[in-house]
Amino acid sequence: MATLLSGSATVEGTKRYVTKLAGSVVAEHFRGLEGLAVSTVGLGTYLGPEDGATDVLYQDAIARAFELGVNMIDTAINYRHQRSERAIRTALAAAVSRGAIRRDAIAVATKGGYIPFDGAVPRDARAWFTETYLDTGIVRPGDVAGGSHCMTPRYLADQIERSRTNLGLETIDIYHLHNPEAQLEEVARHEFLARVRAAFEALEEAVRAGKIRRYGTATWNGYREDPSAPGYLSLAELVGVARAVAGLDHHFKVIQLPYNLAMPEAFTRANQKVDGSFVPLLEAAQRLGVYVMASASVYQGHLTKNLPSMVAELLPGFASDAQRALQFVRSTPGIGTALVGMKSTTHVEENAAVARRPPTPWKEFQRLFSAAGE
Repeated sequence: MATLLSGSATVEGTKRYVTKLAGSVVAEHFRGLEGLAVSTVGLGTYLGPEDGATDVLYQDAIARAFELGVNMIDTAINYRHQRSERAIRTALAAAVSRGAIRRDAIAVATKGGYIPFDGAVPRDARAWFTETYLDTGIVRPGDVAGGSHCMTPRYLADQIERSRTNLGLETIDIYHLHNPEAQLEEVARHEFLARVRAAFEALEEAVRAGKIRRYGTATWNGYREDPSAPGYLSLAELVGVARAVAGLDHHFKVIQLPYNLAMPEAFTRANQKVDGSFVPLLEAAQRLGVYVMASASVYQGHLTKNLPSMVAELLPGFASDAQRALQFVRSTPGIGTALVGMKSTTHVEENAAVARRPPTPWKEFQRLFSAAGE
């Protein structure tokens, strides 16, 4: 195995990073994640073709993001067939080697669950899957849901090792189960919860081994749906599974779900039952001690132009709709980090500029919802 960067994001390292940026970004740009100071804007690596040119774009974007106050990087092993993780490895290793950043200042989140190709789509995908996963015993018949999703302990252990190598990191700061609700398309809820428990046991073991620091779930629909929906996820139920596995010292500490001007359900829909009453996801997470990362903050570019003039009036002082969309997300009570895909330094500079402004205070922020309801 190639040499891995040792350590992980630390309280001291992220605090040093914040101090270094004092004067160029506001202190409120950083939020607390188990004592870590992590940026309210994070760089996502989902989009783009699987080619070397895009790898270089991401490497340059990540290097620029570190300079401008973005110390949360998000990826997944299946993004761009593992190439996004590898681009992060190159960017982070280069920044550390030239002394621009230290490993302990940066939080890196990745995900496992979907079966990833290796760099490109193989000529014979079925033969490749058989040779890579079935013949080796990593995946057994019946483990895969929907033809592409697996979260057995044996599979997760394999994926964590691949991600550590791809990222060049001894310890991954956040490891998400990727869209676990995909399993509910094929298995009953009681079986799903048994699979979640087995997965959480494997992830707690990975924490003990120093391979990951904490874990969570990165979802698309699960946390936003009605409780009667087949793919619905209860955050309290999942935290309960983590507590059953590891007690109050469990490491299920972070979740990720889409949240933006067009998809506000995490803030507006009371679909999560906590202590006997239904509350929105963001309130549930706060009560349960779970940090929330918002994916699709600008809805994969759809919210970067032609926003209603009301948004500009209620979020004044920003240069673009992309900045206003990001400001909306990072100002929402309960959101820790607003993730946005950035594979150009131009976009990094535009989006990171919001770090020079504090999140919009609640008294002003709530006017967006009252205005929308008029």
